[in-house]
Amino acid sequence: MPRKQNRYEAIIAHVFANHYSEGMTEFEFERDEFEQCAQSLKIKLPKNVGDVIYSFRYRNDLPEQIQSTAPEGKEWIIVGAGRARYRFQLVKLNRILPREDLIKVKIPDSTPEIINAYALNDEQALLAKVRYNRLIDTFLGVTANSLQNHLRTTVDGIGQIEIDEIYVGVNRHGQQFVIPVQAKGGNDKHGVVQTSQDIFCCEQKFPDLACRAVSAQFMGDDLIAMFELVMQDGEVCVAQEKHYRLVPASSITKADLELYARSE
Repeated sequence: MPRKQNRYEAIIAHVFANHYSEGMTEFEFERDEFEQCAQSLKIKLPKNVGDVIYSFRYRNDLPEQIQSTAPEGKEWIIVGAGRARYRFQLVKLNRILPREDLIKVKIPDSTPEIINAYALNDEQALLAKVRYNRLIDTFLGVTANSLQNHLRTTVDGIGQIEIDEIYVGVNRHGQQFVIPVQAKGGNDKHGVVQTSQDIFCCEQKFPDLACRAVSAQFMGDDLIAMFELVMQDGEVCVAQEKHYRLVPASSITKADLELYARSE
């Protein structure tokens, strides 16, 4: 028997069906439509209506009846199109997953013990470990400092967005950077939506700084994958990827150091 859809899936599928016609590659809708959809479906509207959109932009796959309309090699995404307005858009299928064949670079773990004692395997724990171990500096080769986390702001043409954490940094030549960071833990996934909106935001808010978008993902056992992401022809591409394992300093051997020297 097919699995019964939950409220979020039923509502977003109903919105899609109300607008989509065969051959369409994009269309816009408003958040107010959710109430009408819930009434038509005779289901209770979620208290946090915005979470319906958030869940399908960053956490969960869209319902099968939406995915099935996408041609091979394409997928539907939801992007902001203004205040409380969104756009379904058909884009090239793109899954950013950590490579299995990369070297795991051991980094002396500088996370305070009390943080390790209470941290959960989620976005906030990942952001803390990246911050305390200065992994942005190590990964990008710049001196970077956290400016703000969970930055909520409005971007022209997109609407309200939230950046997990934003850093500013400088390199040895004096060039300055703004670095939006995504943290991916649990079932969250990398994608074109958050990367593109983070970059657009930084271009608008920090026009004099070079933007370098970074995404970090837990891989387990204090192993963290770091990606530098860029937009190319409307697609998210990986400019570089490194894997860092946080360990006691005493566990880093001479052989490890010799290996790292050869890999430069």
